[in-house]
Amino acid sequence: MKQLRKKSLSYYVLEVLEKSVDGYVRFEDFTYNSYIYAKGYDRILSKSGLSKAISRLKENGLIEKQVKSDNEIIFQLTDQGKSFILESSQDVSAWDGKWRIVLFDIPEQKRVIRNLFRRNLKKWGFKPLQKSVWVSKHDVYTKLEGYIKELGIEKWVSIIETNKISHITF
Repeated sequence: MKQLRKKSLSYYVLEVLEKSVDGYVRFEDFTYNSYIYAKGYDRILSKSGLSKAISRLKENGLIEKQVKSDNEIIFQLTDQGKSFILESSQDVSAWDGKWRIVLFDIPEQKRVIRNLFRRNLKKWGFKPLQKSVWVSKHDVYTKLEGYIKELGIEKWVSIIETNKISHITF
């Protein structure tokens, strides 16, 4: 997939969906109440521009469209879209001297979620210390915490942030 510019309308739509309280945004709200969402976006939102951006995001698998029983159209981020936002918002600045350690014991019944979680840890720069212990220098604590809550796996996952770890070689 082509990289999105941070100031583009498509990237803006992804950010709005990520921050939405309900986990989705109605198309009507985007088109008729765009001023609510336009905070931080310095251009006028046109219906056609918004439709094109949404189409591109759907084609790339970053968002999905749902039609509710009352014919209301809503959009929400896919898992791929959530990962994309997390990856693109990572700050690649100098290491702050802290290690992030993720420990998890997600049950076998949740294997699909566990595998998705493990795959995303790898994408976000984590390295496996053991099968369910991953370590990273990247400061993604807040985003990771939100992602864990979204997946509903809080009771099986712990995050540790520390200054020192002995005997780590990557």
